[in-house]
Amino acid sequence: MKIIPFLLLTAVFAQAGAGEAMPNLPPEPVVVRVLRAAPMIQAAAAQLRAEEAHRQRLEAGTHEWTLRVGRQQRRELMPSGGNERYSEWNAALERPLRLPGKGALDATIGAAGVAIAETGLGDARHETSRSLLRGWFTWLKESATSAQWEQQASLLTRQNQTVQRRQQLGDAARLEAVQSAAAQAQAEAQVAQARARLRMAEEELRQRFPGLPLELPKTIAEPQVLGGNEREWIAAVLEHNHELAVAVGETRRAQLLADRARSERLPDPTVGVQLSRERDGNERVLGAYISIPLPGGARYAASDAAFAQAEAWAQREAMIRQKVTAEAATLYHAATAAFPGWQAAHSAAEHLTRSADMSARAYQLGEGNLAEMLAARRLANDAELAARQARLEALELRYRLLLDAHQLWDLDGD
Repeated sequence: MKIIPFLLLTAVFAQAGAGEAMPNLPPEPVVVRVLRAAPMIQAAAAQLRAEEAHRQRLEAGTHEWTLRVGRQQRRELMPSGGNERYSEWNAALERPLRLPGKGALDATIGAAGVAIAETGLGDARHETSRSLLRGWFTWLKESATSAQWEQQASLLTRQNQTVQRRQQLGDAARLEAVQSAAAQAQAEAQVAQARARLRMAEEELRQRFPGLPLELPKTIAEPQVLGGNEREWIAAVLEHNHELAVAVGETRRAQLLADRARSERLPDPTVGVQLSRERDGNERVLGAYISIPLPGGARYAASDAAFAQAEAWAQREAMIRQKVTAEAATLYHAATAAFPGWQAAHSAAEHLTRSADMSARAYQLGEGNLAEMLAARRLANDAELAARQARLEALELRYRLLLDAHQLWDLDGD
């Protein structure tokens, strides 16, 4: 199992070539700094500190010394009819004793809670990293969409100017001028919508991850074929999945709590010493005592409930393992299929763009009509949009798989 991450890392960096290992991503030191300041991670770190204090409490135990002090007046009737009064006091010091074995169980339960909190901190880092990666690629996709529509609007603007001049010279029908202006207006409307979505994606990143530099890359890297097979990737994801690790930890803690509840069927005794001064000090009493609660049905019911909870957590663990395995397999197949999907979309965009250029030249030479040219340009634009989105989708899916396998950023560093 431990050799799998090394093999995958070797494949990943072999694919990256001589250039940047992880192109089109923000620099890792910046990501680490931004994630460290995220509220979700800060909350998980605080929860870890709370669990460490809870462990100390369990190790120390809740049994404490109790001091009882009392004062009383004794009145004694005499045979002669008078009475005698005496000032008396008493004091006792007592403490419950944790039976052997219970202390070790409490310490183990505390350590299990700390381990779960540490895993929870890792899960917070991972989930925040997922959100950052998702938001980052949403921003890149909206940027690509905006750029493509701006390019399309620019082409249609020039085309409309040409048609307008031809219509003024009587070389184009008024219908063609109306069609050309309509196509330009539609493209400009799409540009406005794309820019609005880009601003929203940018603002979401800026608000959720302050300090993350939003600089668009000069180029978008070509996707790479995913190395490794399904079994290796699923094993790598399961090995590093925090949700599953938390479920495993909770199952273990529930089993420990069940053992602890069973040990409580035998109550802890209380031992103490007492000292009393009676009859104005004429009598002094020193003694020791022990008290043992008599167990009732509530203790047995609590033990049975704890074992049922442990069984429930075992079933939740199995459910989460199935879910994580299915999600890892789905992500692997999506990342694998994204590469040929991008290739097909890229090829289609190239062919349709050439077709649109040929239609434009034919129209300029008077061998075609405007409607055919506009239709060809619209198909080429849609294909180019799909190709850009497919390229970014392939990159995102690959990075998402690397992230889930803990091979993208150092998520567990301090």
